[in-house]
Amino acid sequence: MKATIYHNPRCGTSRKTLEILKQSGADITIIDYLERPPSTDELRRLYARAGISPREGLRAKESLAQDLDLVSGAVSDDALLDAMVGNPILIERPLVETDKGVRLCRPQDKVREIL
Repeated sequence: MKATIYHNPRCGTSRKTLEILKQSGADITIIDYLERPPSTDELRRLYARAGISPREGLRAKESLAQDLDLVSGAVSDDALLDAMVGNPILIERPLVETDKGVRLCRPQDKVREIL
């Protein structure tokens, strides 16, 4: 099975998710999304496949989300996606994609749903 993880190596949940993927024997592509953020269209596709909205994919506890006024008030999906692509620290992690779907793996065991 092939799996792609949008990974932040400094995040414990992301590291634990990657370990689950390794233990499963998956052929893993690791994307350090802070260095190589997905495009707006790619992020939109991933969230659609995961069945979540861009708001659910926003790392709202990140202080930058507050600073940019993304957490409260009416902010469009397009504005959220643009903010996440421009500031990838705002993307909640880790996102994992396999042939069986996409999951925002918080907690990390959610990855098992698509293995």
